[in-house]
Amino acid sequence: MKLVSYWLDDNWRAGAVLDEAVYDIDVALLASSMEGLGPQATTRELLHRHGHDLIQVAEAVRRAADKQSSARVALAGDLRLGPPVTDPGKVLCIGLNYNDHVAETGRALPEHPDVFAKFASTLIGPADDIRCSHVTDKLDYEGELAVVIGREGRAVRPDEALDLVAGVMVLNDITARDLQYHGTQWLAGKAVDASTPCGPALVTLDEVGDVQSLDLATRVNGVQVQGSNTRHMIFPVAELIAYISKFLTLSPGDIISTGTPEGIGSKRNPPLWLLPGDVVEVVVERVGTLRSVVR
Repeated sequence: MKLVSYWLDDNWRAGAVLDEAVYDIDVALLASSMEGLGPQATTRELLHRHGHDLIQVAEAVRRAADKQSSARVALAGDLRLGPPVTDPGKVLCIGLNYNDHVAETGRALPEHPDVFAKFASTLIGPADDIRCSHVTDKLDYEGELAVVIGREGRAVRPDEALDLVAGVMVLNDITARDLQYHGTQWLAGKAVDASTPCGPALVTLDEVGDVQSLDLATRVNGVQVQGSNTRHMIFPVAELIAYISKFLTLSPGDIISTGTPEGIGSKRNPPLWLLPGDVVEVVVERVGTLRSVVR
């Protein structure tokens, strides 16, 4: 199942994409005599209530599609789509999680995951422009796989960590490199308002398969600048979840972006900074393509 957030009546609503059309999940659930979400429920609320039975949610959406019911909203391309999770409680990111990226930065291999945070205000949808060029002239890209939590968990073991995952999505960890290194903390460069595209949908694990075997690529104006596979992560997804859950509770809707491979613009010679009009595409196998324009 592919989950999205779409804008209707001044609210974000939880939807699912089937054959390029968006179906309202609340309407589909009620038609299947399942617990509804309410008229203003987001994807995070869906995960709170049904993160343990997303297969049943997918079946409800398919039944709604087969019956040509009122759950069908419109084609995805005709709707305003936001971040798949518009209101996450936490947006956690992992730095230095691919060997080749660590090498290009000149740093030592990390002994533990390098965790930093963003805010929900950084997130933008799959068709939104990256409007950051007024903040910095050193704007950089980082194509990543992001994981969305579907069940609450604390102090989980690596062998049970993936049970917490609702699905994955593509994320571009756009970074203002000058702000990032103004101090010892990375927050300023990583938390610029409306700087982080994600989507195009949250794809549940039953459609994705092995999250540690996904090709990832980033293109700028059609030229590939990053290419790797998630098997090359230093800390696999399950280990990241287990590590983070040692010191905080992971809740439905929380996002963990798992790091970027080599090829970032700041480490090229000469540096490749994003400029207004540039088109950045991040592609993750079996998950989707995230296409954004810099403004």
